Amino acid sequence: MKSLRIPPLTLHGADEAAKREEIRRVFHATFSLDESLFDHLADERAWFDKPIALRHPLIFYFGHTATFYINKLVVAGILPDHLDARLESMFAVGVDEMSWDDLDDSHYDWPAADDVRAYRQRVREAVDRVIRELPLSLPIRWNSPWWAVMMAIEHEYIHLETSSVLIRQLPIERVRPVAAFAAEPPDSRPAPPNALVPVAGGPVRLGKDREDPRYGWDNEYGVHEATLHGFDASRYLVSHGEYQPFVDAGGYLDERWWTDEGWRWRQFAGAEHPTFWVRRDGAWLLRLLAEERPMPWSWPVEVNFHEVAAFCAWKSAELGFAVRPPTEVEWRRLYDLSGLPDSDAWADAPAQIGLAYGASPCPVDRFAHGAVCDVVGNVWQWTTTPMHPFDGFQVHPYYDDFTVPTFDQQHNLIKGGSFISLGNETQREARYAFRRHFFQHAGFRYVRSDNPADEVPAYETDPAVAQSCDAHWGPEYFGVPNYPEAVAHLALAALAGRSAARALDVGCGAGRLSFELARVVPEVTGLDLSARIIQAGVALQQRGRYPYAVVDEGELTTHRWADLSRVGLEAVRDRVQFVQGDPCNLKPLYRGYDVVTAANVLDRLREPAAFLAEMADRVNPGGLLVLSAPYDWREGVTPKGGWIGGFKKDGETYTTLDGLRSILEPHFRLLPGFPCDVPYVTRDTARTYRHGIAEATVWERVAG
Repeated sequence: MKSLRIPPLTLHGADEAAKREEIRRVFHATFSLDESLFDHLADERAWFDKPIALRHPLIFYFGHTATFYINKLVVAGILPDHLDARLESMFAVGVDEMSWDDLDDSHYDWPAADDVRAYRQRVREAVDRVIRELPLSLPIRWNSPWWAVMMAIEHEYIHLETSSVLIRQLPIERVRPVAAFAAEPPDSRPAPPNALVPVAGGPVRLGKDREDPRYGWDNEYGVHEATLHGFDASRYLVSHGEYQPFVDAGGYLDERWWTDEGWRWRQFAGAEHPTFWVRRDGAWLLRLLAEERPMPWSWPVEVNFHEVAAFCAWKSAELGFAVRPPTEVEWRRLYDLSGLPDSDAWADAPAQIGLAYGASPCPVDRFAHGAVCDVVGNVWQWTTTPMHPFDGFQVHPYYDDFTVPTFDQQHNLIKGGSFISLGNETQREARYAFRRHFFQHAGFRYVRSDNPADEVPAYETDPAVAQSCDAHWGPEYFGVPNYPEAVAHLALAALAGRSAARALDVGCGAGRLSFELARVVPEVTGLDLSARIIQAGVALQQRGRYPYAVVDEGELTTHRWADLSRVGLEAVRDRVQFVQGDPCNLKPLYRGYDVVTAANVLDRLREPAAFLAEMADRVNPGGLLVLSAPYDWREGVTPKGGWIGGFKKDGETYTTLDGLRSILEPHFRLLPGFPCDVPYVTRDTARTYRHGIAEATVWERVAG
């Protein structure tokens, strides 16, 4: 047995001096290993010719991992300034192509490779000095400046892997062997026959606690729970030998096996077989980092997700029942049943992982992990699950766009690590995702399962909807209580001692007031003119949670969740329904209510008097009408002739309260204690807020 090339770092320890030296040792080992990877480049052209049109040339990635250290140490306030501002800007941001045909035609005045080597040496010295001198307090936590050091080391592991994929895509004449990345010895065995094996169902809990003593990327923290039915999983990863019949059957040329997106990619790429397969002199070869060798049919095939989905569609037809790649939680169930500890507890590498046994895949039947092989290692495993945030997700201020750009339903999670994975990539909780056309050292296994697909929310980014969500479900600002909740408390206090079976919340927005009313009222209807905005309420009624993103500044955002359980409303969600409707043209069915609320609605209506005049027919005798508004009358919203107050009448001041009395009496009487003020704060950006004071009135419907 062998250990990982570089053992994983933990963030705790009893001896600060020993931990400092451990981090220093791992930093230098990682930095050197990354540099030795680029020794594969055999000539000058290899540095500057793009391996694929969608990515930068390799000179970028040689500089990128070094500049990441400096940029993050500056952001963390550890370094006062940049070493080379030009290089640290040029090498700052990689390419995450939106689509396979989203070509990057930018032209850069790339520096020579020797110049980048010299720069990397300056970075090595600067980081070494930081590690030796920066005050260290254990354990290292999320908010520690040392997190930036750990982040940069882990970032280099990621690019060790992605750069190796790009080197593998260079023309073979552009590369040469490197002893540190020697491949697995040749294997001529046929592929072992694959079969489905039963996997017991049970609970699955994903998510890393913030007290976890290991480094984690932002997407790993929080909680996600599911309970799975039993399912069947393929014993082995799909091997080249198992995949070959799909190729031989013309699967790449048969549109019926491909998704629409996958078929568009296949046509654009002209793909007729896996990208690392090479046809030469009538025989199949496999392209590795620096060689082409006779096809090892027992090794796992490496393909993108489109190819995975097409194979599974073809395989399903062959088997007579549906198979697909596993979801993230199904993969985790395999891990939980495998008996594998997490990677920080490995004395020896239990799989083809961490460069322990060679820089290539190996036979799919070599490493058994419970009932199946290769739960971890060999190659990454595609899942059907798009990247999504767990409950409690928050970005790290040192790298706020690590994961957020992938919350787009276009990036699928890969799990388990590959032969070259190190550090965080080997952890059970690791979550990395790539676009479905992307090539990584990634393959797959398939499952037969009736478990539903993972529920993957997309953050609400529509400014109006997100702002409504935050006003209803976000935090308090400047000590001002939540406004919809405050209005609900007024309504519920006025209802004390009264019978209330039905309620109507007009202008319900994202639904907080509607749900608050349901604490007491068994049947609540939330109504709003905007069908787009009430989708937040609908999602909460159906699922209990809804994610949204609020603007911090410019394109920067903070991601949050509207969550019924957080405010004690989970138990009442079935009492609420949401409908789209015009408050000035309510349908006849909206009547017979014991309470009607309208918070910040009156001065947003084109005909507020007509709305109020109808309330006598909508509210039951003895029922309540609860109104609250700042009386912000604007002609662009309500024609001036429709204002019910806020002007001079017969030369005298005529307030909105005067107008309310005129319209609502004699059918309603104003309850004692009203009007009263209800303050509110609306967040526009992280530095821009609007503070208002609404006037609240509660009216009782009188008989007659």
